[in-house]
Amino acid sequence: MSDAFDLAVVIPANNEEEWIARCLRALLASHCPDHAQIIVVANGCTDNTAEIARGLTRDFAARGWALVVLELMQGSKIAALNAGDGWVTAPVTAYLDADVVVGPEVLGQLAETLHRDTAAYGSGTLHIPEPQSPLSQAYLRIYRQVPFITTGVPGCGLFAVNTAGRARWDQWPDIISDDTFARLQFTPQERHKVPGMYEWPIVEGWTALVRVRRRQNVGVTEVHERYPTLARNDDKPGLSRGAMAAMALRDPLGFATYAGVALATKLGGDSGWSRGR
Repeated sequence: MSDAFDLAVVIPANNEEEWIARCLRALLASHCPDHAQIIVVANGCTDNTAEIARGLTRDFAARGWALVVLELMQGSKIAALNAGDGWVTAPVTAYLDADVVVGPEVLGQLAETLHRDTAAYGSGTLHIPEPQSPLSQAYLRIYRQVPFITTGVPGCGLFAVNTAGRARWDQWPDIISDDTFARLQFTPQERHKVPGMYEWPIVEGWTALVRVRRRQNVGVTEVHERYPTLARNDDKPGLSRGAMAAMALRDPLGFATYAGVALATKLGGDSGWSRGR
């Protein structure tokens, strides 16, 4: 594999014209690496996502980075991931959601940390911006405290693997939760959190929160059922009754909102993949 690039970034994008320019400009503001390939895979788009991305080609070239914009007729994140991987020639690949904004340090830190012979997975330090909806604000106050977010390397919206790590699976399978599938390919000791920050937004309002939470739950269950051997790498801690009681006392409204979304998710049944926004 060629080392002409230090890092590849694969960005699946389905009707992301509202977000893609901000996402790409944040990449351009990264302090390093020196040479990167950015692969935007516009899949099933009926808007100007691809055109907006191509409009930044010269900006990327000016700093020695290559920007490739692919277009797929099918609206499928998994198909986009597989198409993007076909262009990767770097020793480290980051997978980035189009609505995520990276800080200036995180890409360089991931490229440096994961550039090793042994399999490795990494992500940055997650920051969730304050949402506009009061209900989403209440939900977020509790979500920020759950062990999955406060410990480990969750990789929400941004995760990266090196060549040895990516060799652990072939094509991306047709699943809902690609991030869970990738994370569980690695033991907790093989996952690395770098201090560089990135912003990952949560959705606005009750309906979207329930829809996304349901999708996440269904996706995790699907990975565990289809790939039971990966479960041994799942170190996701639970919330103790004492911790839940303390949260409820400190923030009754936030806890009631978070618990209400969780209950509505369970009562709503299996909806499979759905878009939050």
